[in-house]
Amino acid sequence: MAKRSRLAARPGQRRPLQRPPARPAGTKPGGLTRDELLRAAELEAAIVAEEKAAEDTRRVRDRGRETSPAEPNAVGVRYSSTPLGVRAAEEYAYVRRDVRRIAIVGGFLIAILAVLEVLVNGMHLFTL
Repeated sequence: MAKRSRLAARPGQRRPLQRPPARPAGTKPGGLTRDELLRAAELEAAIVAEEKAAEDTRRVRDRGRETSPAEPNAVGVRYSSTPLGVRAAEEYAYVRRDVRRIAIVGGFLIAILAVLEVLVNGMHLFTL
């Protein structure tokens, strides 16, 4: 049976050195070539230009969304002088609507149960 050689498996042995690939001519140790630096500068300038254009379009788009403080339901408007009850009535109108819907659905369910009670136990229409 042939023995397999294992790297750094036995005590007292080290792994072979991992050497990086050879550098192209004209580079400094740990540095980039002049062409690579120029290309990186071009890419960075293009990215900065795109970011600036995106920021400008976002500002223009947000400028159209600004609301005046005279609007009562304006997003981002602080209610510093309005009473708490008025703010609660404006902000929680959806809660009142949802509670009303829940009450209506609950009423229908109770009505259906009452009709079934009368049909099953009162009139003996269905037998279980």
